[in-house]
Amino acid sequence: MSAPARVRGAAIGVAPVVFVLLWSTGFVGAKYGLPYAEPFTFLALRLALAGALLVGLAAVLRAAWPAGREQSTQAAVAGLLLHAGYLGGVFFAIDHGLPASVAAVVVSLQPVLTAALATRLLGERLVALQWLGLVLGVGGVLLVLAPGLARAAGEEGALPPIGVVSTLVALLCGTAGTLWQKKHGDDIPLVSGTAVQYAAAALALLALAGIGETMTIRWTADFVLALVWLVLPLSLGAVLLLMLLLRRGSASGVSSLLYLVPPATAVEAYFLFGEELPLLSLLGVVVTTIGVALVLRPPGRRTSPG
Repeated sequence: MSAPARVRGAAIGVAPVVFVLLWSTGFVGAKYGLPYAEPFTFLALRLALAGALLVGLAAVLRAAWPAGREQSTQAAVAGLLLHAGYLGGVFFAIDHGLPASVAAVVVSLQPVLTAALATRLLGERLVALQWLGLVLGVGGVLLVLAPGLARAAGEEGALPPIGVVSTLVALLCGTAGTLWQKKHGDDIPLVSGTAVQYAAAALALLALAGIGETMTIRWTADFVLALVWLVLPLSLGAVLLLMLLLRRGSASGVSSLLYLVPPATAVEAYFLFGEELPLLSLLGVVVTTIGVALVLRPPGRRTSPG
């Protein structure tokens, strides 16, 4: 194997790890930014900035743009589902008092839902060990978040209904967006197609902000840092990696990586902020990792006797 091929292979190999590490910081960015801007206003600004940067990058790279109205529409639909629906639902729920740990548990059901629908809509097939991995992933996430969920229940009592509904909307939009992107996104140029996604989502979120929010922003240092982090490593780095991974893998396999986000967030919070990391959560990290490994494991080939 040539040196360039080895480099490309290594880059592809570490892409899922980098994606999980970047994506897991999203809740941290939301935590720091939401006190200073309402959720739809915050997200509209974030996606508009990210979209503008991608337009500039596409121009520098002389990248192709979506071919015709059909590809542009397909990219816009993906953006409305993945960014306006999924991110908007999560941010809205957290802003309205739903603990981030509860939101993480709800959206962690996405890999199972995606896998179940992908078998029907995309013709993907999972073997028994991969289904076991999906179940272990859900169990592992629950173990990771169990201590935080118990504290949230004891301190805050009943969960806000609007937050629960908003997170369920995020779950459905994230699942639909993943399936849509896998079905229609492979032929759409990566950089410019993602810019179209962001433009469509930003316009939708701006409309929602105009209807239900004051659209005021307090430009504090914490808000600016949160915005910069969410635009550059998250909206440019992690999302482009997500699109690339969907092109190279199955929808169910890529979605299973989301199981690793809550464990990664818990470990990051332990090292960065000194938050507690109980033994039960550590056990959950191990269980989740095993589950994802089973989902991503290629089905074994049967060998003929003789």
